[in-house]
Amino acid sequence: MSKTLQRPKLPLLRWLQSADSHMLAGMIVVSTVILFLCSSIRHGLFHSTAYDLGYFDQLAYLLSQWLPPVISFWGYHFLGGHADWIMYFVALPYKIYPSVFWLLAIQAIALAIGALPTYHLARQAGLKNGQSTAITAAYLLHPLIFNLNLFDFHPEVIALPLVLTSILAARRNQIGWFVLCLILILGCRDALSLTVFAMGFWLWLFEKRLKCGAIALILGGGWFLFATQILIPSFPPGGVISVARFDYLGSSVGEIVLNLFLKPNLVLSALFTLPNLQYLCLIFLPVIWGLSLRHLAPLIAIVPTLLLNLLSTLETQKDLLHQYSLPALPFLMVAIIAALADGRGLVQSQRGIFLCSLIGFLALAKFGYFGDRYLNSLDTWQATRSAITYVQPQSRLLTTAFIAPHLTHRPMVKLAIAGTESIDLGQFDEVLLNVRHPGWASTPSLQQGLVDRLQRDARFKPLVEQDGVYLFTR
Repeated sequence: MSKTLQRPKLPLLRWLQSADSHMLAGMIVVSTVILFLCSSIRHGLFHSTAYDLGYFDQLAYLLSQWLPPVISFWGYHFLGGHADWIMYFVALPYKIYPSVFWLLAIQAIALAIGALPTYHLARQAGLKNGQSTAITAAYLLHPLIFNLNLFDFHPEVIALPLVLTSILAARRNQIGWFVLCLILILGCRDALSLTVFAMGFWLWLFEKRLKCGAIALILGGGWFLFATQILIPSFPPGGVISVARFDYLGSSVGEIVLNLFLKPNLVLSALFTLPNLQYLCLIFLPVIWGLSLRHLAPLIAIVPTLLLNLLSTLETQKDLLHQYSLPALPFLMVAIIAALADGRGLVQSQRGIFLCSLIGFLALAKFGYFGDRYLNSLDTWQATRSAITYVQPQSRLLTTAFIAPHLTHRPMVKLAIAGTESIDLGQFDEVLLNVRHPGWASTPSLQQGLVDRLQRDARFKPLVEQDGVYLFTR
């Protein structure tokens, strides 16, 4: 009997059928589900905010309806914020059915799927299966992943797996995929152009990927100049809004960059502070177990991120709760992989890597918020849910920053926050307030003051008055 000849399986096909691929897929799926459920529960408990979930939800809705993409509580075209044109693609699912949960799902998937290129970078570097799986777990257990997922929605999360994939593509000399990744990264936020630019230096000088390095330098530098000098200033009258965080260095991007070199004393005094030291500890302590002094070259790419956060006067740029440290994570993982591949790092075993990552997660991830902070408004939860059902579609609405993300599928919704005490109520069809839990940038006295005005205004009548929740309609 003649034997049937079998064609050899391709390497990719063999890997897809392996136990490692099944474990990796399971880790990604489980992480996606956990992240999505956590952000959805937070949203359902009225702890998501107008900035930024309501902002991007209204933007996606407006884009899907072919309406001008002007965020009503910001007042300008969204490209004047951070030139995040990737939102044109993010809004596509809203054409099927408009729902804020699309954003939460996209964010969960983007954060979790970064595990895939992380694993392949580890395997490419020569790590064993066990170590590669452990590094993947370390990525998923990094507290920044969990915390950022809870903080509303930010298109920068889409850049996280793209940065890791671009590094993998550069090392495989896949120029087309590398360029595509960079273009998409640049569309996620203007500041990421600096990360791309710095990555170009690293690829050129240390990875010896001259072509990829040159491409990253040109694309990163070119987009930074175009976005900050032409695109963004075309919309808000004040130009690049982030400049205000560095006003002690200048009033424009060019002036700030110039003073970084002309005023070293001012820069050094801003850098060497206790909050900055605490921030650096937050960045490096969760991964200190895997870093080696001989393999810190990838961290060249995080220099712009660190400088922006260290020099900023905005306190939220100096923690692991917000999106500002996101660009650092891919290169921290690459630095750990390089150290382990050379037999360096304090911890090298699969179990040790997992345990150290788990300790970092338990210490810095904000899962405890579900036991206290996110439950503090349960006394008005039912009343708020009931009031929302009475709000008419497309009505012009004034509400709190915590309620807004539930009602941003309309062209006009504004926030009852500091500075709106004397707002013209005549521009609204409905006003929904919560005196007990006024939300971000508001106070019970501000909300009560608006309620008192509405009760005296003959144009409005109360529709809901329950547990400190008020809905007035015209």
